[in-house]
Amino acid sequence: MNKIYADNAATTKMSRTAIDAMLPYMEEIWGNPSSLYEDGQKAAEALWSARERIAACIGAKPKEIYFTSGGSEADNQAIISAARLGASAGKRHIISSAFEHHAVLHTLEKLEKEGFTVELLDVHENGMVYPEQIAKAIREDTCLVTIMYANNEIGSIMPISEIGAVCRERRVLFHTDAVQAAGHLPLDVQREEIDLLSLSAHKFHGPKGIGALYAREGIRLTNLIEGGSQERGRRAGTENVPAIMGMAAALEEACRDMDIHRKKLTDLRNRLIEGLSRIPHSMLNGDPVNRLPGNVSFCFEGIEGESLLLLLDDRGICASSGSACTSGSLDPSHVLLAIGRPHETAHGSLRLTLSADNTEEEVTKILRVVPEVVAYLRNMSPLWKDIVSDRKEEKHGIIQ
Repeated sequence: MNKIYADNAATTKMSRTAIDAMLPYMEEIWGNPSSLYEDGQKAAEALWSARERIAACIGAKPKEIYFTSGGSEADNQAIISAARLGASAGKRHIISSAFEHHAVLHTLEKLEKEGFTVELLDVHENGMVYPEQIAKAIREDTCLVTIMYANNEIGSIMPISEIGAVCRERRVLFHTDAVQAAGHLPLDVQREEIDLLSLSAHKFHGPKGIGALYAREGIRLTNLIEGGSQERGRRAGTENVPAIMGMAAALEEACRDMDIHRKKLTDLRNRLIEGLSRIPHSMLNGDPVNRLPGNVSFCFEGIEGESLLLLLDDRGICASSGSACTSGSLDPSHVLLAIGRPHETAHGSLRLTLSADNTEEEVTKILRVVPEVVAYLRNMSPLWKDIVSDRKEEKHGIIQ
């Protein structure tokens, strides 16, 4: 049975382009880029070329790109750096939202223990945070606003340009976790007035374990890793040249083909949303239009998401109930709770995230299998029987 892979928000399959870009730096140009001899300098030249290519994809300067182990490290370094800069100026207030990735939320919790004040803004039911909320929350002692570009679970795309403009006007640093957006949406850090931005290669068909942090020129980063002078003294450790070259190639390819892929994915996404909406007592999570092209997120009353995923896997469909980073947790998604889903409803969530490799035929199968599995689980569920019984009684009471 051929598997349908519909969990691209968790990770993507490496592209042939990325693999081919990596091979020469494992087989031929494998020197240490910090070495002065020719083989090392060839690796150093490759690093600089990757920095130029990645910078061009997001409207940055090459020297504003720092290589990291992934999006989580980039988030950590961006937030901690902005906090340290703020503290040095007597500013210790940070603004974020309640449905950020845990790489952001846990870093903010750490800073709270160090005496920073963190204000998590409420998220609207459609999964949006608006610039008016940011403007209202900024204080004299605000040192950072960190709002994700697009939510990893429900796909809502934030009004980043407007938020950036508010922060720039109020002279507050603005960081965005763009891990789900890079390679899928057009990014321009200058036009959108972004000061710090995080991305991760394995979300756009590059290798795992490599990411990048954009830091606007003039922002002094705080080191998370001490040691050598790599990354202009801001991130010690010998650079992973093959992975960096794979990331650059994958991002270039994703940006080049973005318009074509967005059209295809939006069509497939909308077909999935329309079909799954026909399941009784289903709820679409996130904004119906202003969302990532390949993201579909639903809650189904009366079922458990874990059982749904296992049965879908048995039928050849790979999906998730939310973030892969918290898949081992029995707690409902903090993202779904943030947009107002009740605990019992949030437990019955399904996230389908598509790539350009998915087909119409695969969507047809998903639309056949998911309703069957939901109906099967509801027939077995005492919770669902209680829900149906309560609604009948409620209806009967209204009629009387």
